Amino acid sequence: MPELIQNPPLLLCPVGDNAVALLFGETISADIHRRILAVAQALEQQPFDGLVESVPAFTSLTVYYDPWVLSRQGTLDAYSEAVRLLGNLVEQAQEMQPEPARVVELPVVYGGTFGPDLEEVAAHAGLSAEEVIQIHSNGSYQVYMIGFAPGFSYLGGMDERLVAPRKAKPREKVPAGSVGIAGTQTGVYSVSTPGGWQLIGRTPLQLFNPNRKTPSLLQAGDRVRFVPITPEEFLAIEEEQAWG
Repeated sequence: MPELIQNPPLLLCPVGDNAVALLFGETISADIHRRILAVAQALEQQPFDGLVESVPAFTSLTVYYDPWVLSRQGTLDAYSEAVRLLGNLVEQAQEMQPEPARVVELPVVYGGTFGPDLEEVAAHAGLSAEEVIQIHSNGSYQVYMIGFAPGFSYLGGMDERLVAPRKAKPREKVPAGSVGIAGTQTGVYSVSTPGGWQLIGRTPLQLFNPNRKTPSLLQAGDRVRFVPITPEEFLAIEEEQAWG
């Protein structure tokens, strides 16, 4: 059964038999996301026996656990024990100082074959392509969550002047590194997948590499800045990564 924590208001719900979803509200906001990250940080610093991982999202944190370990080999109810531990942790997290956000700069070539929808986004916004580039690259973006595909980042904080609808017909293949806009969000395709976001540029950096210790370059809570580069710089960085 769902459990309600009164202060601050928070709903805990079972997800199958090995996870609990902490629901912080229904509105996407920086304040709610700070609370989510505080609990995730507390879990990282004080993991309980049986903890597998925690996954932050826009308004929730899903905590996965090993039911056998958490139940102390069947002597306790695993879900009830998870709710008890997480309830205590939520209270502790309110007193914690959040860690400074990591700032990640992503070099991007805007427009042309790298960003085939730049002109369409500019026309929709009533701006020039150069103005779109300037506004987009001047922003500082919050990584709210990683999802859809491994390493795909959902970024908040985009200037409202750049809001644009998704493509009426999604592309069958979007190149990895493509920077897109969909509604009020901007994001970066980490791997080559189908997709319907408006593509305005591309970064040569690998957003996802399963061979790295941390496969996803971006993590929830990071801040992202886009830095315009030339196609020649793109190729140089791409070649450096291939040799690196």
